[in-house]
Parts: sequence; C-alpha cells; structure tokens
Amino acid sequence: MEAFAVIPVLDLRHGRVVRARAGQRQSYAPIETPLAKGSEPATIARALLAACPGPTLYVADLDAIMDGRAPDLPALERIARACPGVGLWVDAGFSDAAGLEAFLDSGLGRPVIGSESQRDARLVARLGQQMVLSLDSRGSERLGPAALHADARHWPDDVIAMTLARVGVGTGPDLAGIAALRALAPAARIYAAGGVRGPGDLAALRQAGAAGALVASAIHDGHLPA
Repeated sequence: MEAFAVIPVLDLRHGRVVRARAGQRQSYAPIETPLAKGSEPATIARALLAACPGPTLYVADLDAIMDGRAPDLPALERIARACPGVGLWVDAGFSDAAGLEAFLDSGLGRPVIGSESQRDARLVARLGQQMVLSLDSRGSERLGPAALHADARHWPDDVIAMTLARVGVGTGPDLAGIAALRALAPAARIYAAGGVRGPGDLAALRQAGAAGALVASAIHDGHLPA
C-alpha cells in the first residue's frame, strides 16, 4: 500500500503568503504563523516543509486565479530554489493552451488545472498525465463544467477534491465526496483539500480511499506533528 501523502499548501496573493479561510479569497490576510517570521513565500515554504517534510508542495497563485494574471514566476523561482528536490504543484488559473505552455516551458512545476477556471473539458483532455486535476466545489456547488466532475475518462492519475468552503475553518474533510470520487475513478489517486484538523482526519480520509491530503492551517497551528 502506498504511503498516505500530506502535501503542504502555500496560497500566494500580491507576492506574499496569505492565510486561507472558507474560500473567501478577497479577505485573505498575510499569514501569521509560529513556524516563521513574515510572509515571504520562500521562507514560509521552507518552514512548512521543515514542519511537515515531503516531496511535494502545492502553490495556489491567487492573483492568477482571481484576476487572470500570468503566474508569479519570480515567486515560484524563489520557492523552488529554497526547496531543492521538492516538486511544485502549481494552480495559477490555467485556462488556455498558450498560458499553460509558457508555464511548462519555465520548468517550475506541474500544473494544476482547476475546474473553476475551465470553460469546457478540452484542456484537461489535452494534457493527460502532465497535469493534476483539481475538482473545485463550494458547499454543494460544483465549480466549472459539470462534465469534468461527472466524467472521469480524461482525469489524470492525480486528482484533488478541493472543497473551498471547508478550507481553514476546522470543520473536517468531505469524506463522502472522497468516497464518491473513488467510485468514479478507482485507479486514480484522490487528494482531499479543505477541512483537515489533525491526525484523526488523515486516518478517516485514508479509510475513505484518499491517497493524501493538502494541508496548511493544521500544520501552521501545530496540529499535525511531523
């Protein structure tokens, strides 16, 4: 059996790391954490990985997702230099082939294709295993094309269940949602994002069929010992 993966998360806004809460991105403030001083991305990335070591770091570029900007490549470069040997999963609101190709040419990470940024399923079908697919939801609302959520034929091996309303609020992960995705794509690796409070939730997610979880608040708050 593969090891359960805990993937630390960085949310970037205006060049700083911010504290995510309930998917209300406009109100995210620069992070305050006992792990490090300030909110500089490379510093926080090193601190997260020191607290929760692993081979992967997830980075959400909120300016790109919210405002349609190009990815913040300088910030990603600083993170990559600060964390040698760590692979970056980068969600920067990729929605067209041109912007995606420019990011792939940078060599700064593996693109995360968020369903909320898509008009249809063509980009997902085109990329295959090059990408990670994020199936985004807010409460009971599935964000983006319904076909992306319901039809697993073009899903890659790595799929994130991003439950935005649960992010940073300590309500627990969406176990039923994970089980439903596992039923749709039995061979995929499903990663939960949103709601993890501590080791008990990780155990419950594994029992539900998740391959791992994306976590930020529980690491910053000291609820997930290394």
